[in-house]
Amino acid sequence: MIPQAEFAARRQQLAERFNADAVIVIPAAREQVRSRDTDYPFRQDSDFFYLTGFNEPDAALVLCEGQSILFCREKDPQAEIWHGRRLGPDAAISALGMDEAYCISELDDALVELLNGKAALVYAMAHQAWADKPVLAALQTLRDAPKQTKRAPNMLLDPRSELHEMRLFKSDAELMVMRKAAQISAQAHARAMQACGRLDYEYQLEAEILHEFAMQGARHPAYSTIVGSGDNACILHYTENNSTLKAGDLVLIDAGCELFGYAADITRTFPVSGQFSPEQRALYQLVLDAQHAALEVIKPGSNLVSATNRCIQVLVEGLVNLGLLQGEPAKLIEAKAYRQFFMHGLGHWLGLDVHDVGDYKVCDQDRPFAPGMVLTVEPGLYIANDADVDPKWRGIGIRIEDNVLITADGHENLTFGVPKRIDAIEALMAG
Repeated sequence: MIPQAEFAARRQQLAERFNADAVIVIPAAREQVRSRDTDYPFRQDSDFFYLTGFNEPDAALVLCEGQSILFCREKDPQAEIWHGRRLGPDAAISALGMDEAYCISELDDALVELLNGKAALVYAMAHQAWADKPVLAALQTLRDAPKQTKRAPNMLLDPRSELHEMRLFKSDAELMVMRKAAQISAQAHARAMQACGRLDYEYQLEAEILHEFAMQGARHPAYSTIVGSGDNACILHYTENNSTLKAGDLVLIDAGCELFGYAADITRTFPVSGQFSPEQRALYQLVLDAQHAALEVIKPGSNLVSATNRCIQVLVEGLVNLGLLQGEPAKLIEAKAYRQFFMHGLGHWLGLDVHDVGDYKVCDQDRPFAPGMVLTVEPGLYIANDADVDPKWRGIGIRIEDNVLITADGHENLTFGVPKRIDAIEALMAG
């Protein structure tokens, strides 16, 4: 868990990034209707959660004149009988370290007073659309009342560039949560490998994954679980998960849990029967070699483009050696001939969002890695059934993905706990 003091420090740091005469408004998420009178499981807005640790809908955080002010749902015994407990404004002050707290119904009038005479409003318009109405109404009220000596801010700034820069660098407390999420997710992948031989359908492997998540306190996946066997693995975001598991096929599982808001994101590919065929073995080892090559580059001062280029070099040379590409590797890379088999990026930032926030370029230059960043490293090869190659390669999809923390002297693989060497996978499945 993230300590309350860290949330308070984040709020102070964000406020210091803007003019002292600015008002910062960060709204929470709302519940989303799934069908008729049922809702999707609530998932808090990541920016709001990063600053508060508060996991209720219909709330807003206001930072103004060095104060943290929370607007949230009021206590309501009748509503709480039906839908669960609410913290309420009175308890929010001590529980969340706020300076003041009020009912969300008071937000409209409060914004008029808080914004009056201030130089800037810091608010992400249209991000949480429900909050636009009270914000715009407050601005209009102030603009319409010059004779009452009211004055609206003359600047509207977006907090996300500053806030997302903060989120890019993980604290020790965040990393403790992310290591645990990675551990749970790794154990789920290992469980799926061990269970595969006695299962018949992709969704049964998905059930093994989700059960392991829930049994360890991570009740929700960080994203829709991908279980693609055979040529389904060549669909990058395949989520139907309803095909039969067939001996002789590979199965690709891309799954990670969410724990206290933080995501893990692991992909492993393994043989349904527990043994790689010669073609599967050759392609799998090539992907693994490409990942190892990329990881050698990942350290402070390097960047994602450099790691990607090294990965592509290994993949292309291997594809030429296997006969899937013909020509000089350098020319094939220049022509991007590999894109028919490897069409996505090498990785992405990871944190409160599975595709986490943070710029990949700074001043139009590729951003150098720095300690505290966490990213995925996920090379792959996808040989579609209609690919213009020897039929023995067709219908094979492989991806290997780990979560990597940039450290002062290199990197740390957070997801080391699930096998990825061919012999280790086969041994685990045999055992």
